[in-house]
Amino acid sequence: MPKLRYLTKTRYKLGLDCPTKLFYTGKPEYPDQCDEDAFLAALAEGGFQVGELARQYYKGGITIDTLDYDEALAMTKDLMKRDKVIMYEPAFRYDNLFIRIDILVKDGNNLRLIEVKSKSYDSNEDNSFLKKNGEISSGWEPYLHDVAFQKYVLQKACPGYTVHSYLMMADKNAPCPTDGLNQKFRITKDSTNRKGVVVSSTLNDEDLGRRILIEVPVDDYVYIIHQGTYDAGGSEVSFAGLIDYLSTHYEKDKKIQPEIKARCGGCEFRCSADQEASGLKCGFKECWKEVLKWTDSDFDEPSVLELWRSRKKDAYISSGKIKLKDLEQHDVDPVPGSTMGLSASERQWLQVEKVKNKEASVYLDKVGMKAEMDTWTYPLHHIDFETSMVAIPFNKGRKPYEGIIFQFSHHVIKEDGTIEHAGQYLNAVPGVFPNYATVRDLKKQLEKDDGTIFRYATHENTYLVFVHNQLLDDPNPPADRDELCEFIRSITTSKQWHGKRSMVDLCELVRKYYYDPATHGSNSIKRVLPAILNASSYLQGKYSKPVYGTSGGIKSLNFTDWTWVKFNEDGTVMDPYDLLPPVFDKATDASIELISDDGELKEGGAAMTAYCRMQFSEMNDYERERLNAALLKYCELDTFAMVMIYEAWRKLLKGN
Repeated sequence: MPKLRYLTKTRYKLGLDCPTKLFYTGKPEYPDQCDEDAFLAALAEGGFQVGELARQYYKGGITIDTLDYDEALAMTKDLMKRDKVIMYEPAFRYDNLFIRIDILVKDGNNLRLIEVKSKSYDSNEDNSFLKKNGEISSGWEPYLHDVAFQKYVLQKACPGYTVHSYLMMADKNAPCPTDGLNQKFRITKDSTNRKGVVVSSTLNDEDLGRRILIEVPVDDYVYIIHQGTYDAGGSEVSFAGLIDYLSTHYEKDKKIQPEIKARCGGCEFRCSADQEASGLKCGFKECWKEVLKWTDSDFDEPSVLELWRSRKKDAYISSGKIKLKDLEQHDVDPVPGSTMGLSASERQWLQVEKVKNKEASVYLDKVGMKAEMDTWTYPLHHIDFETSMVAIPFNKGRKPYEGIIFQFSHHVIKEDGTIEHAGQYLNAVPGVFPNYATVRDLKKQLEKDDGTIFRYATHENTYLVFVHNQLLDDPNPPADRDELCEFIRSITTSKQWHGKRSMVDLCELVRKYYYDPATHGSNSIKRVLPAILNASSYLQGKYSKPVYGTSGGIKSLNFTDWTWVKFNEDGTVMDPYDLLPPVFDKATDASIELISDDGELKEGGAAMTAYCRMQFSEMNDYERERLNAALLKYCELDTFAMVMIYEAWRKLLKGN
């Protein structure tokens, strides 16, 4: 007998985002890129911990941990016979709908449905779930629809009961009651590779005395969703009609007709060229081929999905303008900005023009860039942070989702062109709050001169302002609080101040003065660096030799005789991030899962995951040392990437 295909809350939310995805989800032939996203994986692990903490607030519950649908339903049915009971992960079915509820409290005929989320909630503010027009706020929509689906199924499966629904979330204003609370919820994997949480035997009443999770009633908002109307294949239907539409198609494994929209740009069902060559299927391409009658060659041409920061993508698609070359100047309407450099619309049109004219050449506003460079003071300092935000704080008094700076790297360029990796800092000791020590060390490294400081994007500025506020709010501040705050204000910008030595944003300079078609509109350093290496013969000539980490070359704190430029078989430069060594060798692959699925650190999400696991996972000294080394190399490349971008620009300004 074929296995029943149930519409679960996860599949419901997927179908709400894009109904066609229901056909692709769960099929191994359609790779799901979300499964490989290190940042999402880190968030998921935080969710596991929050879920377990929520259970501790509802002690005495019975866990239904079987993955078998029928067994879970039978166990739940038996427990529902009790007058009073608390259940974790109880299962309910109505027709072809199936749910597992995080926490369910039964008291007679009253059911308390609690959906636990690692999302933050500000208990001191009016967290309106609604827009001014009475509709559900887009930021809360996925969470409230999650609860709305569960409540609908629960009410159908348990007629005669009164159901009240709640979201339980991390309260941004609740101080952690004890040190080490996060470490008492350790992520583990069982023999089937299923992740879970082991709660420390040392967890006590003090740990749970001041709740850092808040329970928010959401019945009113769920009611609005239940009373709403929705599109189902071009027809307007009720909430129940929408669920029937999605569940019927999923049950029958019948694809819902795709709609081509701007949201396709974030489709997770994509394949790399290598994956397609191995026989895997690309859901994104299938949709576009089906609707647009495209062939494989059409995907070689840039589409409007690549247009940087455009809010008109849906309008372009609706008018039949799918490829960038189809756009005309009046479609983009480029308008000069009030400051030097490209405005957003001018940059968009530049991107389109490069495609229309089949130009692969790099754009550089030499006048604007030189004017910027003339304001800089040597030596030039390039810094990059690795950071984290966790729902369950590591330390007493800290609040959920406070910013944590656990690492930085620092490269210096002197006026004579000398480059060196001048400094770094990493503090991943379990249970140690690193922020003040991190800023203290950064201050020590940067206060030696008045040289210009560079960051890439707003990240470093944002986190330093976080730390500034932490210092001011701390009831037991360090003795040097005033000095640290003064230093932070001097190199950052906020609504209250603009530092005299405020960091220069290299990403902003890319946006205003530089464009390489090879980036496909992205300003991410992970896209800009490979593009600039492929465009710069100067960088290729210099860094195809082992000059990095040598006594007569560039000083490095983590690399020795290193070559940054290596070439692929097709002659293109390999992405330097792909050259980073794995965290563990094959001899120690049993420990890889402590860090990441592939044992490598190439993305910020992976670095954040690594830090968090160093806080709450069991690790021997060897494993910790190897991971420290990998984190240091990763962060060093981030600042050296900024250096190489600067070098390429300086060379272009000289005309060679």
